[in-house]
Amino acid sequence: MKFKRVTLVTINRLAKFIVSLSLFIAIAFAVQQGFFEHIADSNWVAKFVKEQGKQAVVVLMAMGAAYAALGAPRQLLAFAFGFAFGAVEGALLALVATELGCILSFYAAKWLFRSSLQRKFNKSLMKFERLVKDNTTLKVLMIRLLPIGSNLFTNVAAGATTVPAQGFFLGSFIGYIPQTLIFAYAGAGIGLSEHEKILISIALFIVSSVIGSLLYRSQFRRKVKEL
Repeated sequence: MKFKRVTLVTINRLAKFIVSLSLFIAIAFAVQQGFFEHIADSNWVAKFVKEQGKQAVVVLMAMGAAYAALGAPRQLLAFAFGFAFGAVEGALLALVATELGCILSFYAAKWLFRSSLQRKFNKSLMKFERLVKDNTTLKVLMIRLLPIGSNLFTNVAAGATTVPAQGFFLGSFIGYIPQTLIFAYAGAGIGLSEHEKILISIALFIVSSVIGSLLYRSQFRRKVKEL
């Protein structure tokens, strides 16, 4: 029985090593081929769509998801997609690609790098977990809207801890929407006036304030119950 357990642990470690190595090789190849430079290049994306037609969408979504998973600027992705597909369609595709990237980095941290991340960054990860574990959707939504910190760090930290996946993904998806729309519209050549920018800033401030109020009240209620 003990031998079987040791064998399973060894196989599990070997599988993680193989998958991790394959992942690093794939990333190195993508960087060497300039894939991540292309996906952020509006002219290249538009040309690729014109040449490949509908088939281009699948390839670009995969490239966009990998681009976002590595923590590259999602604003550039939204701009390029807005330029190539138009404001609405470009925003939708960029939003889905960014969310897929969030999911990829979350599960890569959870399945492949969790133990090593916890050994090296245990204190930081525990702080993040305490901050986000309760009311996950609202807290992550606030982080994405402001935004606070690195997109990649947030994804990896959530994956390396016990933060609920469903609430994390939902908060991220909703929080990605404003900037994705703004940059996709900019890429499509639909500029926003100063008046519209001010209105968007006010709206985001109000949403953030409401979320902050809800979180404060829930924390206050919990403390009262503990008395």
